[in-house]
Amino acid sequence: MDDDLPPGAAPSEENRLSGRAKRYAKVGGGVGGIAARMAGARLLGRDIDDAAMAAELRNALGGMKGPIMKVAQMLATIPDAIPEDYAVELAQLQANAPPMGWPFVKRRMASELGRDWQKRFSSFERDAAAAASLGQVHRATTLDGQSIACKLQYPDMQSAVEADLTQLDMVFAIQRRIDGVIDTRQMAREIGARLREELDYTLEARHIALYQQMLADDATVRVPDVVGELSTKRLLAMTWLDGAPLLASRDAPLETRNAIATAMFRAWWHPFSHYGVIHGDPHLGNYTVRDDDGINLLDYGCIRKFPPSFVTGVVELYQGLKTNDRDRVRAAYESWGFKKLNDELVDVLNIWAGFIYGPLLDDRVRTIADGISPGKYGREEAARVHAALKKHGPVTPPREFVFMDRAAIGLGGVFLHLAAELNFHDLFNAEIDAFDHDVLAARQHAALEANGLSLGQDA
Repeated sequence: MDDDLPPGAAPSEENRLSGRAKRYAKVGGGVGGIAARMAGARLLGRDIDDAAMAAELRNALGGMKGPIMKVAQMLATIPDAIPEDYAVELAQLQANAPPMGWPFVKRRMASELGRDWQKRFSSFERDAAAAASLGQVHRATTLDGQSIACKLQYPDMQSAVEADLTQLDMVFAIQRRIDGVIDTRQMAREIGARLREELDYTLEARHIALYQQMLADDATVRVPDVVGELSTKRLLAMTWLDGAPLLASRDAPLETRNAIATAMFRAWWHPFSHYGVIHGDPHLGNYTVRDDDGINLLDYGCIRKFPPSFVTGVVELYQGLKTNDRDRVRAAYESWGFKKLNDELVDVLNIWAGFIYGPLLDDRVRTIADGISPGKYGREEAARVHAALKKHGPVTPPREFVFMDRAAIGLGGVFLHLAAELNFHDLFNAEIDAFDHDVLAARQHAALEANGLSLGQDA
């Protein structure tokens, strides 16, 4: 790519057939080959060493950039999406991949802002402050002295996404033939939709504006400002928010850890209960802690917007479980799109609901899950659900569940890392107090419209 290219003129940003073909070849030998061997062994009745196969899969993905790494991380945090051996191995994949060097950065910045791009900054650090699966972040200073973060997407990501999602569809198809108790087709659709959205930094900028509006009255959560004149579809400039890594607070006094956890709870549950929106990426690197024990919310690529009926179902299920009203519980599941529910399937779904809602129903100060490590959080319950579905299933989880569950597990993992002790019942009830479906629908519509957003394919 030539440094003299004008903004938006980079040919490698197109969804090129050649780019997809190269990606198929690169990924297929790792993911597709392993999946095919698994399918062949099971069809022939041979035993499979899941632990060894899982380690092989992690090694195959470990050196790769791009969406396949993001997909692997997603699967590791969605209970029952994949067997536990695989989830444990994939969870070890590091989000901070080695960054691209300065020649790459210069070419990418020139393709987004023009060949004179450096004149638009007072300073721009050559070394990346962070690098992840789809891009990397550089710290810079604007001409008026403002410290900012520049999130720069790697080249050819659209082609890579489409190639990797094709591989994911193949893996899920093989899984359904081997073990069909959970139909993963909706899961695949949901992952694909969110991953494609993450490539559009103009959409992420609108999500940032939405979060500024939703959390405007909460001083414990800080949202960055977008620097529009330095942003494009593949370059996002935001104000730099100073803070320490969240895990640096693990040994802080309990009062401090509880304050951080309370801010995290509100940052997640308030947008959901009042606007039907969640921050769907639970990675610890997406949050930093301020000196006043508030948090900075840093990344808005994976935002899930839910129809008001889904939010109402979440509240209705809580109330049904709270009062042991079985008809209300069943109606909540049906409002989400679960089909052909009998008593046995309701009992199976209640295993998972009891896990998610348990701390919210328990009116006392407690940890989120006593004696459970973050990496194991939700795994035992998922295994119980899977075993029960082999008797009473199959079931097709609605696509909304993918990131709802992923985010809930990630939030619980944060509370476990912090060893926070809170009354989650009181925190939750403060958020759903006087909940009303019609009020939420009107509030959501106004907020989305004000920020150039819609429910779109999330509806």
